[in-house]
Amino acid sequence: MAISTGGGEGTPMSDINTTPLVDVMLVLLIIFLIAIPVAIQTIENLEIPRMNSRATEAKVENLLLTVSSTDAAGRSAGEEGYTVPSLDGKCRVYFNNVVPVDSTELYDVAFERLEGIVERAGGPEALMENPDAIPQVHIRGDRRAPWRCVAGAIYNVQAAGYPIIGFISDQDRAALNAAAAAGN
Repeated sequence: MAISTGGGEGTPMSDINTTPLVDVMLVLLIIFLIAIPVAIQTIENLEIPRMNSRATEAKVENLLLTVSSTDAAGRSAGEEGYTVPSLDGKCRVYFNNVVPVDSTELYDVAFERLEGIVERAGGPEALMENPDAIPQVHIRGDRRAPWRCVAGAIYNVQAAGYPIIGFISDQDRAALNAAAAAGN
């Protein structure tokens, strides 16, 4: 092993000390090897809760999406024999609850729809003056569908320009009944 003492005759040393770089890279590698599997497990085990919720005002401009995935046999929701969404299934997004779209179509249709709404309102400035007129996206996600399907739908509508996204949930009937009984 040779050791450099900085060159001779007053020239600067041109060797790069790579030991700190290698140390940092190894630490980052270990962190990512531990953190990524944990993050993936927590996302896949997500279950959208049943909760008390308040009804929102339905506007024609709002975009309604239904998100699910195919079952283990590859059948989509609504097809005969469909069981439950599979974590390994293909994502299914339904535009306004009826029209199945893939991610590219979802972006294109959502963008065109939002562009038309903005033009009819008189431009973005007109919408900003009346925040209640800004269209929203409401997502009905099957609670057993993989989170990657819901996240993909959110990403596409945000990229299309929709600033407000909400989730539609089933109301917890027991909590509603308890609240009604307490009010009487």
